[in-house]
Parts: sequence; structure tokens; C-alpha cells
Amino acid sequence: MTQKDQDRLGKTLWAIADNLRGAMNADSFRDYMLSFLFLRYLSANYEESAKKELGSDYPKLTEDDSRTALGIWYAANAEDVSEFEKQMRRKVHYVIKPEHLWSNITELARTQNPDLLITLEEGFRYIENESFDNSFQGLFSEINLNSEKLGRTPADRNKKLCTIIQKISEGIAEFSTDTDTLGDAYEYLIGQFAAGSGKKAGEFYTPQQISTILSKIVTLDSQDPATGPKHKLDKVLDFACGSGSLLLNVRNQLKKQTNDTGTIGKIYGQENNITTYNLARMNMLLHGMKDTEFEIYHGDTLKNQWDILNEMNPSKKTEFDAIVANPPFSLRWEPNEAMGEDFRFKSYGLAPKSAADFAFLLHGFHFLAKEGTMAIILPHGVLFRGGAEERIRTKLLKDNHIDTVIGLPSNLFYSTGIPVCILVLKKCKKEDDVLFINASEHFVKGKRQNTLNKDNIKNIVETYKYRQESERYSRKVSMEEIEKNGYNLNISRYVSTAEDEIEIDLDKVNERLTSINERIETKTKEHNEYLKELKLKTI
Repeated sequence: MTQKDQDRLGKTLWAIADNLRGAMNADSFRDYMLSFLFLRYLSANYEESAKKELGSDYPKLTEDDSRTALGIWYAANAEDVSEFEKQMRRKVHYVIKPEHLWSNITELARTQNPDLLITLEEGFRYIENESFDNSFQGLFSEINLNSEKLGRTPADRNKKLCTIIQKISEGIAEFSTDTDTLGDAYEYLIGQFAAGSGKKAGEFYTPQQISTILSKIVTLDSQDPATGPKHKLDKVLDFACGSGSLLLNVRNQLKKQTNDTGTIGKIYGQENNITTYNLARMNMLLHGMKDTEFEIYHGDTLKNQWDILNEMNPSKKTEFDAIVANPPFSLRWEPNEAMGEDFRFKSYGLAPKSAADFAFLLHGFHFLAKEGTMAIILPHGVLFRGGAEERIRTKLLKDNHIDTVIGLPSNLFYSTGIPVCILVLKKCKKEDDVLFINASEHFVKGKRQNTLNKDNIKNIVETYKYRQESERYSRKVSMEEIEKNGYNLNISRYVSTAEDEIEIDLDKVNERLTSINERIETKTKEHNEYLKELKLKTI
């Protein structure tokens, strides 16, 4: 599928969503739309795998037969269903009953069948509790099919759902059902819904262009980025993963940069918002990831509620080769005394209650492998604020853990217009300086949102990769200079984008003015001579 077709699919689905949601706000309708798209993917993938598994036994349907092929096979082979489903669990890692397949759901919608709502409810419950060997409980917990937002009565709601599903089915009928196509469509819709969600968007979405920068950075060799990407990342973590887009981008960039030879052992994500947590799980599966290839945990990162990250024994600690994150900016939190002794913060101290930025950073950094790279998006304040943040920042610098500071343009995010920065941290850093990249002036201006184009992204990544210095853009700054500045990392202190003032030579200016005046005087005399000859008044 071409990029043009992918864009067209995304726009088609968004137009459907925008037209059908009616009085329902974008956030609410998002959950229905994305869930149906997800069901369509699971169904298409399952039916294709079942067709391969059954071979010549897979029923062939005529065009006017509205039944599902799998439903016919189930009815004719009741004794073999159990064994068939066991085999499907081994091969595709999940099972969907024929009555819950998208093809049957769309037929119920087309015929305005009053059983659609009930069938959908049963299908969602089955997928949550029985489809997968690993539990996906609560996957559709935010989808209330009996919400009055869909209609006042069950009949009204059934009718509304019929319309929505029929329109989605018609809109995507001509497009491919492969993971790349539907995965890209899913990402497009998440971005569109984010655009309409204002400040809430920051809870679940990192703009793709920024996500790409982080992904490209963490997949490069940590000790010597100039040598290129790693070919194997054992574990990758995003501890504030939102919809999981950033994690998927790391996977995508590793494949791109290694010509599909690079691999990731397992992807790990943590998300505190239940709705977004469900989006992330769907997003992983929609992009063709098996449930054994990722783990998304629902819980509070700052409280460290995830068992695999709560190992007190340093020798058994889970470590990650790459860590990416876009945590909530300057979140207020309530650290207690016990947290001062928490293994994540003990060596550095606690971030202030007014801003948990460094708490998030230290959480991730604690689990970074010795040969790993961490890239985190934070507000500019972490670079220069005093008090507890200054103490944390100073220790990180003295321990030589801050590798690169990248300043981004303002108004790149849906959730905020403030400029942000990317901090790159390592435990294996060789250089005794900090690379500063001031990319604040390099962007494409938009009406509501600024963006980064391919060249903007390339310049940032290449500058990091080769540790290049460029006037008014990038500079390697020694620890001595940073110390003299009181460990203040304000980017403009080290890399100013201001043009140098042109020095004016006053003597030369005076000479030129004198010359001009002399010429004026000479020409005036000549002109007056002509006026005298013509017997006209002189100047």
C-alpha cells in the first residue's frame, strides 16, 4: 500500500468519526472507533490464519451467502472445534468465535439486526477474558455499549451502532487488512483525536516527529553513536507510554536503520490512565505484535507499583537497553518520607512537590542498562530551576551521566505551547563534555501547530550521532564551563541563535558621508550654471 493510500485511509476513517460522533465528544467517540478498528484487524488476521490451517476444508462461500465461512465449519465440525482452537492459540496466540468476527458483526449492522448490541458485548467480553492465553482483562472497559450517548433506548443504541459499524465497514472495504495498513490508520486516528483533545492529548500522544528523534537516538550504539544502530535490543521501556506509539516507533526505527535485521527481545510499557492503557494494548496487537512480545502494565510509575521494577536486590534488577519517555510535564506529586529512601531516589534526593520531572527521570535512569541509552522529553525548567532540582541536576552532571541536551521549537505539542527539551542520559558515557543542540529556530510554522520536517529531524539526529559543532546550532561544552555557570544547563547560555551584531567602522562611515556631500555640492554648482543660462532661479 502506498503512502498516498495510507493517508487516504486515515482521512476516510477520520471523516467517518467526525460525521458520526454527533453530540458525543471526541475523547468518548475515539474509544468506540478505535475498538471497532481493532476488532476488524483481529478478525481479518484470524480468518486468514484459519483459512491456511484448514486448507481445502475451509468452506467456500458464494457472493450472496452472508454467513461466515468459519461459522459454517464450526457447525459441521463440532467435535473438532476444541482441537482447532488449541492449534490456533499456538499459531496466532488467540481465538475469536465465528459469531464475534467482524464479518458477522458488519452483516448484523447491514441488516439492522436487533441482536447487534448483545453480540458485540459478548464478543468484547470473550476477547477480554478468553481469546488470549495471557489475560487481556478490561481491554474494552471504557467502551460502554449501553451509554445514553449512543441513544436513549436499547433499540436507539443498537441502531446507532449499526450505522457506525456499517460506515466503518464501507469506508475501509477497499483497503488492505494487513498490520502496516491498519496500524498506520490507528496511529493516524490517535493523532487526529489528540488534535481535538487539547491539554488531554499529552496524556496519550507524542507527535510522531518528536517520537522519531527519540527512537533514532536510543537505537544508535550508546558508546559510539557514529558506528550506527545496535542490531539487538533485549528490553525497551517507556514508563509513561500513553498509547504506545513511542515504543512502536523505536521498533520501527530499529528495523529501518538495520534493513530489517534489527530485533527487540521484548517491549515494556507502563501507563496510569486506564483508557490510554487499553489503547496501548490494542496498538501493540494492531501492529502485528504477539502478546508474548510486549508487556503493558497499568499502574502509577512514581509509586513504582510494577513488580518487575520493584526488585530490591541490585543483582536481580531488571535493566533496559533503551528507555524513552514523554511523562506529564511538571506534574504535582506527593512524595512521603519513605520515598527519600527509595532505591530510585536515594542517591540523588527527591524532586520537589511542585514538579515531578526529575522523579520521572530518576525512575527511568535507575533501570537503564550500563550500555543503554535513555532519551526523555521534559520542560525547559529542569535545565535551570534551583533548589532540589539543582542538586539532582548537579549530581547527574558530576557523575557524567548527561550526554546531550536538545532544545526543541515551541508549539510542537497538542497539550502545550511551551518549548521542551530532550535529555539524553547514559551510564557508559565516554566524553567529559555535554553536547548542546539548539534546534529552537528550525521548524515549519503552522497555523495552530508547528512541525519538524525530515531535514529538521535529520539535522538533530546527525548532530547527535557525530557529535558535531555548528555555529548557532550545536556545541560541545566542557564540564569546567558548566561548573562555572553553576551547573545551569539553559541552552541559550551555551548556544545562542542570535546573529552577531555587525561592527560599524565609524571612520569609514564618516569618509563616505564626506564624499557624498562633496559630490552633492559639485553637482549643485553644475546644475545652477545651467539654470543661469536659461535665466531661471538657481538653487
